Amino acid sequence: MEELCGGDVALVLPDELSNCPGLEDVQESGRTYEENALIKARAWARAAGIPAIADDSGLEVRHLSWAPGIRSARIASGGDEDRINWLLAELDGVTDRRACFAASIVIAFPAETGKGRDYFASEGRCWGNIADELRGKSGFGYDPVFIPSGYDTTFGDLGPDIKSRISHRAAAMTGVAKMMASVLKYHALSALNEI
Repeated sequence: MEELCGGDVALVLPDELSNCPGLEDVQESGRTYEENALIKARAWARAAGIPAIADDSGLEVRHLSWAPGIRSARIASGGDEDRINWLLAELDGVTDRRACFAASIVIAFPAETGKGRDYFASEGRCWGNIADELRGKSGFGYDPVFIPSGYDTTFGDLGPDIKSRISHRAAAMTGVAKMMASVLKYHALSALNEI
């Protein structure tokens, strides 16, 4: 367990809660990134009895009517290379290669407070284009073919330092960080009102 904020808040990682029942059956059955993140965050929050953070993300390509979206990890069988090959084949000869990575991050609480919501969410996007071929070995998923706006090379070439500052998850986490104090205050006050 990693202590944060002078010991007031502790970050518990999933492998520390591996004995919580029911978590092995969590399925991403939502229709949106937020719904999928919420399914996971609620399952962890309820199983562990503490607030939980989860995310879901995907790649959206304009020429493909913003697909693969929430199906990004399942659009083609196999691994990352198979999915990239599928994407490059779909875009063969296409000039409009505009795309974005999207992510939703959800903070869920163990049970409804009785005053409203048991979760809060933040979404982030990183716009760019799909390259004609793989470039770079850093990252995972579609990183070797995604060129973020303002750059001339892929996330696979840019490396983790730049990606961690400009990615869809970074944007979503910025939203989470901005709302965190209000979320915790809301949850604490709602819990006190039930006493």
